[in-house]
Amino acid sequence: MALDDVLLDEVSAGRRAPTLRIWEWASAAVVMGRFQSLRNEVDADGARRHGIEVVRRISGGGAMFIEPGNTITYSIVAPVSMVEGMSFEQAYALMDAWVIAALGDLGIQAWYQPLNDITSPAGKIAGAAQARRGKAVLHHVTMAYDIDAAKMLEVLRIGREKLSDKGTTSAQKRVDPLRSQTGLAREAVIARLVESFRQRHGGLESGALGHEELARAQALARDKFATPGWTGIVP
Repeated sequence: MALDDVLLDEVSAGRRAPTLRIWEWASAAVVMGRFQSLRNEVDADGARRHGIEVVRRISGGGAMFIEPGNTITYSIVAPVSMVEGMSFEQAYALMDAWVIAALGDLGIQAWYQPLNDITSPAGKIAGAAQARRGKAVLHHVTMAYDIDAAKMLEVLRIGREKLSDKGTTSAQKRVDPLRSQTGLAREAVIARLVESFRQRHGGLESGALGHEELARAQALARDKFATPGWTGIVP
């Protein structure tokens, strides 16, 4: 969460080129949208029972259930001029077009479902969210490669009675993971996604995070994103 925040500032200030970041996950997590109610979205007992960390991102949208190896997550940080004058719906469609093309190459009939889903006849594949700050836009997406649906429903309060009237709620949608739709290894799917991005947007060079960027992100994680005050900012 903190790295997305830092990279958004870096691209906005012109200190970093537009960046595509593919995430790896060290542990299971629930990632909540900025405006969601913590108690509406997460069963705290279920999260503790399964050792799942609950975090909140800077963008809106719904909660994501994440397990290492079962999720493909990416962030795009680009100049806001890329989506200047567009509605949110148009901006989401633009930012996800390369993914839909890649899924087509893998034999999946996928499309953009406003406002923030990528879906197929078999079910939802991915959920997106955006944040804009200064001269940059952050667009990040979590894709289901595989899923433990039973565990997810013990941790997320999808379909349950609301405990408060606060926050944006997550809709219950049938999810059909990429593993079952493609039969490919997660690494092969990621490679196809990256190649699709390169074909559509041109030059793409491998890079690394700078020491200063990492240090700022670590401090921000400690002082903001890991704190109960931020996670529970919407109770």
